Amino acid sequence: MRRLLTMLLAGLLLVPLSACQRGGAEVDNGPAAREEDGADWPLYGRTFSANHYSPLSEIDSGNIDRLKLAWSLDLDDGGSLYTSPVAVGGILYFAQGYSVIHAVDAATGKLLWKYDPEVWKVAGKKMRTAWGSRGIAWWDGKIYAGTLDGRLIAVDARSGKLLWSVQTTEGSDDGRYITGAPWIFNGKVVIGHGGADFDLVRGYVTAYDARSGRQLWRFYTVPDDPAKGFEDPALARAAKTWTGEWWKYGGGGTVWNAMAYDPQFNRLYIGTGNGTPWNQHIRSPGGGDNLYLCSIVALDADTGKYVWHYQVNPGETWDYNAAMDIELVTLKIGGKDRPVLMQAPKNGFFYLIDRETGKLLSAKNIVPVNWASGIDIKTGRPIENPAARYPDGRGFMLSPSSAGAHNAQPMSFSPRTGLVYIPAQENGLWFSDAGVDLKNWKPLRGTGYNTGLSQEPSPVPPPPTRSFLLAWDPLRQKAAWSAPMPTLWGGGITSTAGNLVFVGTAEGRFEAYDARNGKRLWNFDAQAGISSQPISYSVGGRQYVTVLAGYRGIVTASPWDYRTQRRRVLTFALDGKAPPLPAPDPQPPRQFIADPGFTVDPAKAKAGLGVYVASNCFNCHGLDLQAGGMAPDLRESAVTTSADALAQVLRDGLLVERGMPQFSELTARQIEELQHYIRQTTRAAIAGKAAPNRGPEMRQ
Repeated sequence: MRRLLTMLLAGLLLVPLSACQRGGAEVDNGPAAREEDGADWPLYGRTFSANHYSPLSEIDSGNIDRLKLAWSLDLDDGGSLYTSPVAVGGILYFAQGYSVIHAVDAATGKLLWKYDPEVWKVAGKKMRTAWGSRGIAWWDGKIYAGTLDGRLIAVDARSGKLLWSVQTTEGSDDGRYITGAPWIFNGKVVIGHGGADFDLVRGYVTAYDARSGRQLWRFYTVPDDPAKGFEDPALARAAKTWTGEWWKYGGGGTVWNAMAYDPQFNRLYIGTGNGTPWNQHIRSPGGGDNLYLCSIVALDADTGKYVWHYQVNPGETWDYNAAMDIELVTLKIGGKDRPVLMQAPKNGFFYLIDRETGKLLSAKNIVPVNWASGIDIKTGRPIENPAARYPDGRGFMLSPSSAGAHNAQPMSFSPRTGLVYIPAQENGLWFSDAGVDLKNWKPLRGTGYNTGLSQEPSPVPPPPTRSFLLAWDPLRQKAAWSAPMPTLWGGGITSTAGNLVFVGTAEGRFEAYDARNGKRLWNFDAQAGISSQPISYSVGGRQYVTVLAGYRGIVTASPWDYRTQRRRVLTFALDGKAPPLPAPDPQPPRQFIADPGFTVDPAKAKAGLGVYVASNCFNCHGLDLQAGGMAPDLRESAVTTSADALAQVLRDGLLVERGMPQFSELTARQIEELQHYIRQTTRAAIAGKAAPNRGPEMRQ
C-alpha cells in the first residue's frame, strides 16, 4: 500500500485495472496495464506508460553492494544484441540478431526453446540496411516480434511454436523493414517500420488483431500523390504543407521505434522519422512544414484516426526525427494534475506536451544546440538559426549532429525521484549540399543513405563528442546531475523504486547509480560491450536484473571484435551464487593482412571506396574498415585477398545464412575495385596511417 501511495503522490499515470472495456468487449491487458505490479516486464517500456521503470525495491541503494551474478547464459549465435528483453511468469524472452526468439527460465538461466523465423531466406537487400530486433512484446501467452523482411509474428510463449505470421510491408522490394518492438493493448498489436534512409518509403503504422493477425487499421504518416486522393482528411491537410513532387521519393516519416498507449484517452502516440531524402531542398523544394515528419501523432486507438500532432522540427532537413521513446506521466503543473507526455528527440530539446490537446507546455535544450535559439511556447515552433538550413550551398556545422543528443537507447522516468534519466551526448556534423544537383538528384534503392547532401569532408573540425548519463528534472526543465559515459554508445536506461539507475556501457561495464545524486554505487565487468537495455522483474518474490552483453557499434570503431567477443545473458540478484564469469581469452594482437604480393592501383582503390559507400558496407563493416562489433573486420579477412572469393561472398551470396547480404548486382570490375580499396586501407592501418581514401562522416 505504501508503494502505491508513493506512486500516486509522485504523479505517475496509474492503470490499476487489468481489463479495459472497449466496444462492448472486455479485453485483458494483463501485466502491461498494471503500473504498480513490478513482477513482470511484458513490453518494451514495461507498461503502457513506457517509463522503463520498475517499482521493485528489494534491491536498493543501501544494499546494492550485495548484488551478485545469479546466472549467465552464453549465446552461441552471432548477430546484434541491440535489444530489450521481456519477462513474464518467471520466463525471460529476447530476440537476438534477425529476430531469433529465445525463452529462458528467468530464475536459473536454462534455455527452454528458441524460434528462428529464418529471415535470411527472404530479407534480400533489407539485410544491407538494418541488423535485427530492438525489442519484442508479450501478451496473453504469446510473444510478438517484427522481422527485418517486414513480417509480424506471434509465437506461443510456452512452446515456441509459430501461431501466425502476417506480412506488414508490401513485398521484398518496398524498402520497408522492421527493427522496432510491437505495441500491444486492448487485444490489438501495432507495428511500424523503418527504411526511409535507404529507399523510396512512405511511412505507416498498422494495427492487427492480436489473436488472429487480422488487419484492423492503418495510418499513413505522410501524404501520397494528391492525384490519387487521400486515405484520411488529416493527410489532405498535410499535403498542403509539402511542395514539389515529394511522393516520388516516398516522403519518409517512418515509425521505426517509438510508440505509447494511453488508456486515459484511449490513444496511441507514435513518433515519426525523417523525410526521404533528408535534404528538404530536394524533397520539398518550395519549403513547407512537411507534415507529419518528425512529429508525435496522437491516434484513436480503436480506429487509427488522427486526433492531434506536435511537430518537433517543421520542414526537417537534418534527420532530427522524433522516433525516440515517448513516456507518459501525470505531473502537477500550475497546481493541477496534468496528463503529459515527455520526449527527448534527436534535436537536443526536452519536450513536455499535454496528452489531451497536444499543446506544448515547455521545452528546453538538454545539450548545447546551434540550429535554434529556443522553442516558442506560444506557437510551439523552434526559433531557427537560418544558417542551419545550409542555404545556397553554404555549409553549417550542426550541433547536435544527426546522431542526436538522444538516440534510440531508451530513457527512463522514476516517479520516486521525479527525474528522467537520459543517455545523452554532445556532438556536431557538417551539413552542406554544395555540388549536389538538387533538380536531378537520383535516390539510392536499398544500397545506401539517401541524404541528398555533399559527401565532402568538413572544412572545420566538429566540436568534441561527449557522452553522459543525464538526470533531468522535467518540471523545472533543468539538469539535476550528470555522470560521464564512454564516447561510444552504450545501452538504454532502467530506473527502479530502489533509487537505482542501471546502464550498460560500450566499454563492457554494467553499472548502477544512485538515482538521487548520480553517485556510482556498483559496477560489473560484463567482458563485452553492452548495447541493450536492462530490465528488472521478480520470480518467487525475488528481484532480478537482466542485461544482454554483446556490442554492436554504429558505424564506429569499438574495442569489441565480431569473432571473439562473448555474447551473454547476465542476470543478477542479491547474494547471487553463480560462479564468476570465466576469465576472457587473451585478445590476440590484431592480424591485419598486408598481402604484399598484391599491387594496389590508387585509381581503383578510390573507385572501390565509392562501391563500399554506395553499397552501404560501412553500416556494418565501419568507416575506413573500422568495424564496430557487428561484422568481421575486413582488414583481418583472408577472403579479401582473392577477387574470386570476394565474388562468391558478394555476388553469389555464399554467407547469406550467416547474415552477410548478397550483392548480385556488383560487376567483376566493382568487386576488383572494392578489393583494391580494402588492400590499400589495410596497409595504411598496418603502417599506422590514415586511410588514403576516407569514407563519409558518420551520419547516423
